[in-house]
Amino acid sequence: MPRDLSDIEFRDHPSGLDWAAMKADLTADDFDNGRTPEQLARSFEVSYAVVYALDGPRCVAMARILADGVCNAYLLDVWTLSSHRRRGIASEMVRRLLERVPGHHVALSTEHASKLYTSLGFEEERQLGMSTVVGKWLESEA
Repeated sequence: MPRDLSDIEFRDHPSGLDWAAMKADLTADDFDNGRTPEQLARSFEVSYAVVYALDGPRCVAMARILADGVCNAYLLDVWTLSSHRRRGIASEMVRRLLERVPGHHVALSTEHASKLYTSLGFEEERQLGMSTVVGKWLESEA
């Protein structure tokens, strides 16, 4: 059953967003991975597609997708402010991002939201995920 999101503005640009406030909200929600507000903004700026959800002037949710524009994509940084969860905001953001990558295999990694992603058509894969950090976490030349 669709939920009423008429009080939420969804947008695909960061105009007027307060990245320091968003960083503080991420920290309060235990969703912060250590990026500075500037690094957080840069992460979203260089993504294939982004979506932000605003309640008035405040950003209460955001998500992004990395993609090659051909066949592979990765969904990440899907976050909704604690006070705004369970209203369908994350589902709407993910749907909007998936519309931007037709024909792509979209991967993601989640610890706590498998029910959300299953409801959106994702299936658990039995493959072993692997990762590495090149150099020191969050330190780069760029």
